[in-house]
Amino acid sequence: MTGFWAKCLFRIVVLVALLSGSARATTPEGGARLALVIGNASYGSVSTLDNPVNDARMISQTLEGLGFTVSMAVDMSQVEMKLAIAQFGRDLRAAGADATGLFYYAGHGVQSFGNNYLLPVDVALADAADLDLMAVEAQSVLRQMASARNRTNIVILDACRNNPFPKDGQRSVGGTRGLVRMEPPEGAFILYSAGAGQTALDRLSDNDANPNSVFTRALLSRLNQPGMTL
Repeated sequence: MTGFWAKCLFRIVVLVALLSGSARATTPEGGARLALVIGNASYGSVSTLDNPVNDARMISQTLEGLGFTVSMAVDMSQVEMKLAIAQFGRDLRAAGADATGLFYYAGHGVQSFGNNYLLPVDVALADAADLDLMAVEAQSVLRQMASARNRTNIVILDACRNNPFPKDGQRSVGGTRGLVRMEPPEGAFILYSAGAGQTALDRLSDNDANPNSVFTRALLSRLNQPGMTL
């Protein structure tokens, strides 16, 4: 097993432990489990993606089986993404201190000036200075979670792909691969589909017909394994 896959498997095992622990802890007197799942694929001005919609649907079904109340949406505009994240924050705050929150995103993501951005399908970028105006800062999800002051939060970003913008755009966003590490608030855990500055694969090969990304299919294969502990 290469170092990349070993690290990926370790992160998945840790996440599964957290999810299964949340499921076991939720009894009639336990906390709620809420999830927001977004899959963006049908981009207008950058390359489209094959897997995110399938990824989002399969993750949603699996999380529902684990007892999560899931809000799922695909191919969202910037306004729709921001409204959904804001509503997710309100729901977490209303759920109380014992709640577990989970945010999953599949789609294009880029880093610029040390910040990560999730790209809505209507993004139209001319320069890196426009990113905070045209995209959704990943940190905004963490801010919503931190404001809820709930027990446990999990963020999963299957967005560590190549910079989708043309060459002049690549220069304007720094030409940096993958995403940068974010500092999670207390009680929050962040899972990336690749290491800092690295990119993840959609497919193992050109002949790979699996409808899910490499990372998400590995995650899905382990989420329902019982008895795992941290």
